[in-house]
Amino acid sequence: MNESLLLLVLASSLVPGVIIFFLPESRIRLRTLLNLTGAILKLLLIGYMLWGIQHGQIYILRYNLLLNLELVLKVDALAALFVTLSAALWLLTTFYAVGYLERSPHRSRFFGFFSLCVTATVGVAMAGNLFTFFIFYELLTLSTYPLVVHRGTEAAIRAGNIYLIYTLSGGAVLLVGIIWLYSLLGRVEFMYGGVVTVLDSKYSPQLQIIFLLLIIGLGVKAALVPLHGWLPQAMVAPAPVSALLHAVAVVKAGAFGIIRIVYEVYGVEYLQSMNLLIPLAIAASITIIWGSLCALWQGDLKRRLAYSTVSQVSYIILGMSLFGPVSTIGGIVHLVHQGIMKITLFFCAGNYAETLGIHKISEMNGVGWRMPWTSIAFCIAALGMIGAPLTAGYISKLYLNQGAEIADQMWASWVLTVSSLLNAAYFLPIMYRFWFKTQPQTWVQERIYTKGRWETHGLLLIPPLVSATATLLAGIFADTDWSPLYWVKLIVKREYLL
Repeated sequence: MNESLLLLVLASSLVPGVIIFFLPESRIRLRTLLNLTGAILKLLLIGYMLWGIQHGQIYILRYNLLLNLELVLKVDALAALFVTLSAALWLLTTFYAVGYLERSPHRSRFFGFFSLCVTATVGVAMAGNLFTFFIFYELLTLSTYPLVVHRGTEAAIRAGNIYLIYTLSGGAVLLVGIIWLYSLLGRVEFMYGGVVTVLDSKYSPQLQIIFLLLIIGLGVKAALVPLHGWLPQAMVAPAPVSALLHAVAVVKAGAFGIIRIVYEVYGVEYLQSMNLLIPLAIAASITIIWGSLCALWQGDLKRRLAYSTVSQVSYIILGMSLFGPVSTIGGIVHLVHQGIMKITLFFCAGNYAETLGIHKISEMNGVGWRMPWTSIAFCIAALGMIGAPLTAGYISKLYLNQGAEIADQMWASWVLTVSSLLNAAYFLPIMYRFWFKTQPQTWVQERIYTKGRWETHGLLLIPPLVSATATLLAGIFADTDWSPLYWVKLIVKREYLL
């Protein structure tokens, strides 16, 4: 039963995706039904697994390919966190994408690859060993490329090529590290405390080089500086694609992979003994500050959000590098919190573009009075990114700062403080324009016909309102038994502190 459940979780997006490829463009209702049925079914299956995991159940499936080479799917508490985030945000993005692409061509191709992208992301989350992780990690690259170039413009093709160069190069480096590690260990399964500790100390120099290769390979998708150049370029993609890239799929897959390497391949104590955690923390800190500084100078809203992602995702890496349970909680919970906040921001950016034809921050004077609900959602998520109280971002930064203090790494706390100030510097002027600047007599191009009280298409408005509400709920009710923070504490207690 457990093995079948894992396959069903994958199939719930894979099967609809394959069917959608063959649907004529005119079959709008059937395509939407397949998308939503798959997304809802996946959430229900994952909900059942969450109940089992909370009661100590572990779901695992093995399939032997060659000697010492197995495909392993495994869902423990950590995998469940990422797979739940993926499934929940996929459902929201599906609703959004249906409304966003209402008048666009090639919708069957888009939603087909859209479903394959989510299947690969879920596979990354459920991978039980490094080989399986790599298979789904590269499938994620291949399935997202058609989404980046979906519009087919010269700019989209160029961005897609840059994306492929970066991600395939990173994948090649990652593969070298994996092969080298397999040659030493025979097999590399994810487990608490790491698997490399069984090797003799004479292998330490090799393990240090392998660790560097793995971090570089994963750091491309995690957008670590200077491996981040593809991410701002990919903003030519449609808003639903940008939302997935930043909130859950590609960028988070890289960060999630680094979590696996640090805690379940090497082991955090082993890395600390080899003095490898501080260099990783410094790399994350440089990325945090650099991304924030770059965001300050972007006039295009999506590019500003892209550089914000470069900065914010490295909070996750910084948290796990400070060698302490409290910072670990802050880093891992930010995996979820950044996802719900960033997807809100990209939904809102898409609403402004599709409804009013505006993309530049300078064009957004008074937009809060024209699109109040979208703008309120944007402000909630932006305040969360800054770390305002009562938001999800406040919880992340609280634990990260406390973790830095406990680990006696106060320089990291200063990095977080400077980053928060820079977050405010590039978000507050946007919010000021929304509400305190006079709106123009006419907008650039009002594209969507709306009736009554709706400020835009209903399918575009509801998702950011839901995710903005989640941003508040995750902050206000952080101490409840159903919050992301509660689940992350469960992960840390079960997997890292026993």
